[in-house]
Amino acid sequence: MNTRNYDAEAKDHQGHRYAYDFDYLMHEYMLQTFAPFIDKGATLELGCFEGNFTRMLVDSFDDLEVIEASHDCIIAAREKVGAQARFHHSTFETFEATRQYDNIFLIHTLEHLDEPVEVLRRISGWLSDKGRLFVAVPNAHAASRQIAVKMGLIEHETAVTLPEADAGHRITYSSDMLSAHLRKAGLQAIARGGVFFKALANFQIDAALQAGIITKAYMDGCFELGQHYPELCSSIYVICERAAPTLR
Repeated sequence: MNTRNYDAEAKDHQGHRYAYDFDYLMHEYMLQTFAPFIDKGATLELGCFEGNFTRMLVDSFDDLEVIEASHDCIIAAREKVGAQARFHHSTFETFEATRQYDNIFLIHTLEHLDEPVEVLRRISGWLSDKGRLFVAVPNAHAASRQIAVKMGLIEHETAVTLPEADAGHRITYSSDMLSAHLRKAGLQAIARGGVFFKALANFQIDAALQAGIITKAYMDGCFELGQHYPELCSSIYVICERAAPTLR
């Protein structure tokens, strides 16, 4: 029986924000990265938090649905997009799809799941024949996280910290672990990489932007640099399709 309180998990905890301004800037860089692989057809967003990414998706897609387990988050997201998206208050584990989708976005959500491979298998069945799943997760080996380990702030790179656990994280993904889970779920990668070279913590980037210490041009430079050093990026991503059936 699922006893998780998704509304509570989506709140700020112990001085740590659930989402920083940096996270919202990352959404722009992610969509820029995904753009060459996106189809204009039926689209599904899996987990919306308070609707910032949803608001960006409705500008690109006329047919958008959203699945979100937090009732509070749906209310906040609806205030941003109104009737431009159809919301389903459900967990991914219990949602019953009545159609298939050409684009499915699972952005910084897979790490929250108790049984990620089982959910990914369900999601693969929601893809159309030409459908693509866009998965992005926080990167265990981001430069900022490696620095935090050296500072003694985090026990090891794949650890789930207390603030992360309070926010509902169950796992901290490395690239090889993410790839393994996708393969087990019957999904094949058509593209993979990292988004945004990151040497500072989220709150440090927010503070530096607000103080004018770094600029949008600096951020764009970190985005470009991340394409050369995906293993050090803030997020890692894989774009997937359903794997072809194995001949026996």
